[in-house]
Amino acid sequence: MLDFLWQLVSHDLGIDLGTANTFVFVKNKGIVIREPSVVARNKETGKILAIGSDAKKMIGKTPEKIEAVRPLNDGVIADFDACLSMLSYYIRLIHQSHGLIPKIPKPKVIIGVPSGITEVESRAVQDAALSAGCRKAFLVEEPMLAAIGIGLPIKEPSGQLLIDIGGGTTEVAVISLSGIVVERCLRVAGDEMDEAIVNFARLKHGLVLGVGSAEEIKINIGSVQAMPKEKVFVVRGRDLESGLPRSVKMTSVEIRETLMPIVQQIVTAMVDTIEETPPELLGDILKHGIVMSGGASQLYGLDKLLTEASKMPVWLADDPLTCVVRGCGKLLTDDKLLKKVKLSIG
Repeated sequence: MLDFLWQLVSHDLGIDLGTANTFVFVKNKGIVIREPSVVARNKETGKILAIGSDAKKMIGKTPEKIEAVRPLNDGVIADFDACLSMLSYYIRLIHQSHGLIPKIPKPKVIIGVPSGITEVESRAVQDAALSAGCRKAFLVEEPMLAAIGIGLPIKEPSGQLLIDIGGGTTEVAVISLSGIVVERCLRVAGDEMDEAIVNFARLKHGLVLGVGSAEEIKINIGSVQAMPKEKVFVVRGRDLESGLPRSVKMTSVEIRETLMPIVQQIVTAMVDTIEETPPELLGDILKHGIVMSGGASQLYGLDKLLTEASKMPVWLADDPLTCVVRGCGKLLTDDKLLKKVKLSIG
């Protein structure tokens, strides 16, 4: 009865608490928040100054008293207070915008977490959600959520292989009968690609770049296979010797060579997972193909490279950035499946 009353004054939520971006799904309404996972605060007082897009704009531009931090690192909470502030802010924002009293809401939430998360890390995510005002917090592994969001037949005795490449983690998982049979969680993904571009600019061009500029390069000319017409991108940074501003032209060929060592780790994780997969499930995967989701899965040519390495068809999910949070949304209306896939936290 009490749970029913809370539902009258609260919106149940699905949250993809990602290293790079946070997405929030409101039950029966859809995705209402798509924001960078960044919090800006005063170092001395701890006062929150900005969250999301406004905070991301401050990265690398703040005075000494202000810091712009990412609450999550490699898919897990790195700054509990910042994560708590971010969750609390979005929960209040959603309920205020829908005319509900901001001090009352106690929503039920489903949160996506990496498949390689430890019990201590799981507990930290759950504690952050409960401290932010949630009445119940269920954790589900991101590969499972992505598969549900894409619409894969996970309940059937049929193998589904999914590769989710986000900002902090790459997850490779074989799913069957509402469970993960084989999985690999790699703490290598989009963030490491950005860092590789920053290091390349410093070593090759003597140019100091911010992570934001590196991400822009990756999005505009990043690739893992030759393009029909190679691209050039002009990037601005600080000259390492003079300390003055300087512009440099970078090519898609250079960036491809820079990203390949990281991409090769993803390929290796996929091959290792396939080698551990039971033969009965491999036949199903060969029939259905391998599915990719996550922001970094959109790199040009990545699907073709994985196809060559696996000798299986690889396809990119529709709207790969939101697969996990759409999976959360579907679970909000399917309690039976939620009981099967949620993580048990001791």
